[in-house]
Amino acid sequence: MSVTENLPSRPDPGAEVAAQVRAFVLSNFYVTEPDAFGNGDSLLARGVVDSTGFLQIIGFLEATFGIAIDDRELVPDNFDSVEKIAAFATRKLAAAK
Repeated sequence: MSVTENLPSRPDPGAEVAAQVRAFVLSNFYVTEPDAFGNGDSLLARGVVDSTGFLQIIGFLEATFGIAIDDRELVPDNFDSVEKIAAFATRKLAAAK
């Protein structure tokens, strides 16, 4: 038996953030096949979000997680998919601690 088997599991904050971001995207934007939409799928390439939609996502992140997003951070590496948005928000939250 390993030492880690007896430790209580801690929730993954990135997974929790991803679940909230995914729920926001699915409830606020038209996704043709929600079950086939992966968290790694490009929001722009799939036509889920346009430039105005990204502003909505930014507002959601700032209001929900209390993070400030600088204009320099508005790049595809941070906002192109649910996974990237969740990773970005998780990094911002960790930096704020």
